[in-house]
Amino acid sequence: MSSTTPLIVLVLQLLLLLIASADSSRVTVGDSATMMTGCPGNCGGVGIPYPFGIGAGCFRKGFEIICNEDAPFLAGSGSRLIPVSDLSIDPSEARVMLPIGWQCFNSSDQVDNYRDPNVDFNRNGMYRISDTRNHLVVLGCNTLAYVGSQRRPGVVDNDYDHESYTGCLCYCNDSSSAISGHCDGVGCCQVDIPPDITDNTVSFDGCYSHARNLNFSPCDYAFLVEKNNYTFSTADLRMDKNRTMPVRLDWAIRDNLTCSQARKTAPQLGGYACVSDNSDCHDSTNGLGYVCKCNSGYVGNPYLPNGCVVNTDIDECQLPELYTCFGDCRNTPGSYECRCPKGSSHSADPYSERCTQNFPLPAQIVVGVTGGLFIAAVFVFIALLRREKRKTKEFFKMNGDPILEKVNNIKLYKKEDLKPIMKNANVIGKGGFGEVYKGHIGDSNQLVAVKKPINVNFAKKDQFANEVIIQSRVIHKNIVKLIGCCLEVDIPILVYEFVSKGSLEDVLHGSNRVPLNLDQRLHIAAESAEGLAYMHSKTSTTILHGDVKPANILLNDDLLPKISDFGISRLLAMDNDHTMSIIGDMSYMDPVYFQTGLLTDKSDVYSFGVILLELITRKKASHSDNHSLLRNFLDAYTSGKTVTEFVDEEIAATNDLELLVNLAGMVVQCLNLNVDQRPDMTDIAERLHYMAKRARSN
Repeated sequence: MSSTTPLIVLVLQLLLLLIASADSSRVTVGDSATMMTGCPGNCGGVGIPYPFGIGAGCFRKGFEIICNEDAPFLAGSGSRLIPVSDLSIDPSEARVMLPIGWQCFNSSDQVDNYRDPNVDFNRNGMYRISDTRNHLVVLGCNTLAYVGSQRRPGVVDNDYDHESYTGCLCYCNDSSSAISGHCDGVGCCQVDIPPDITDNTVSFDGCYSHARNLNFSPCDYAFLVEKNNYTFSTADLRMDKNRTMPVRLDWAIRDNLTCSQARKTAPQLGGYACVSDNSDCHDSTNGLGYVCKCNSGYVGNPYLPNGCVVNTDIDECQLPELYTCFGDCRNTPGSYECRCPKGSSHSADPYSERCTQNFPLPAQIVVGVTGGLFIAAVFVFIALLRREKRKTKEFFKMNGDPILEKVNNIKLYKKEDLKPIMKNANVIGKGGFGEVYKGHIGDSNQLVAVKKPINVNFAKKDQFANEVIIQSRVIHKNIVKLIGCCLEVDIPILVYEFVSKGSLEDVLHGSNRVPLNLDQRLHIAAESAEGLAYMHSKTSTTILHGDVKPANILLNDDLLPKISDFGISRLLAMDNDHTMSIIGDMSYMDPVYFQTGLLTDKSDVYSFGVILLELITRKKASHSDNHSLLRNFLDAYTSGKTVTEFVDEEIAATNDLELLVNLAGMVVQCLNLNVDQRPDMTDIAERLHYMAKRARSN
């Protein structure tokens, strides 16, 4: 053996030591590639990349993670641990679970319990609530909640001490207003948030009454949540107050304000954070500070020495948004190739320009003929489309012009929207006026009643748009809501809210006849009167119904009545009991109107008196028998006979005979042929509410 052998062995040993030393400090790409040497790289299946870390010396200030019972948590200053489900370096995000905020009300409409959801997960100011990945959700009825961004410097104890605010308002008419899956302001609203929010504090505005909603929405809720990670359910109007929501946090190195300032500090752990040779600094997009990223062609952890390594494994062809190719892409070690496919002329640069196809002559002929036929078909389609549009415009003009397009709270439906509903299987009503269908429009969970008239009063059809505008402004619990209409047809189609129980006509006399005690009958009468009183005296324009009858009073499952079929329905359709000169059902029509042709609010009062009589007797009034029910009742009343001889046997045994006498007296007042002696609907409603309250107390 030569004398140089020991020297060669010594050199080899030194090289091996250098390689081992380099390997111990180098970070490879993988599950454990991004943590400090000797530090835990995982907790409960969640990777812990530096600057995050578990234990002393394993994390940068402000990025401590606590591994408790094999689950990772942010280390806040409070006693509550904040669960972490994901930590990433690029993008610089953390995914955590944060509590919701809420406030609940007592029967005096006062807040009697609440919780501020704020938990201190940001003691060193490293985190911001991501404005691109989260939004604010508010639940409740008559509920306004909001969040604010960073506080304004020098402003203390001020209602507007934040740089910016955002929030939204929820409203409900009743327990059926909110719809699961919809977060559009009814029971649920959501709104994007501004950047630079440092915590999860939410605030409620306490100036809205909750008294009428306590039975179905006793609390307000507000929370930040990751977008597409929460779907509203009406059950959430009574949400679990301990529920938490997933939230995305933007994090950054915030020791120095910008990259230019940070680069002036020493490149070491605790100083300038971008310590890898192949990394660069980027100013934070959410709050002051910066983040580090590996340079193009490198992957790994830019916050560790030698943390960014050459990207030899990436398949550029799988990332077309980063590596463009307008031809055939082929991955190569450390790069990729892009070539035009066979049968095409090569572009100057397939990396940036598309390749042009070379076609043989037969192929060109086939393509030419096919293209010609396609163009001809397009022209025919365009001609048919134009004709259909012209026809649609004519219907629009005939049915109310574009005036209705400007009415915000009325939806204009297309024929295609209503076609799935208007099938024979969905018919729930049919008569001389037309047909009524029940169903859902599109993906909506809201049931609607679609009314398709078949006979048109052309003399009054020009008033249709004005009637729609008037009805769009009528919003009352005792009046059926007009949701929208379809004008793309010869006869406008109307879309109303669906009322489940049917009409008072059906409940009193029809196939849906059900037992009714005195309390229930007075409730129906009082609430019906409330709806008519609203039309007569509480709208900007006095609205006269003109066709008040049991068939036009609909009931929901709770027997809450809703007035229907006024205005529009009379303009478009006339059933067999109507004439063109008389707008109402003659069984309920005011004789004074029949004589004079002058419709007033007292005409509706007369018709309502007939309904009260039917409620008492459960007998149907009819003009075909010369109004025998009305005549016999009035004759008996004026001759002093006992009222109980005429009332329905279901209520004849009531202990409060005086109540029945007063109710019969109200009927007589409403039927008075002296119009001036008839009471107003407002007075009738008040007296009926009093009677109903008295009946309930017995």
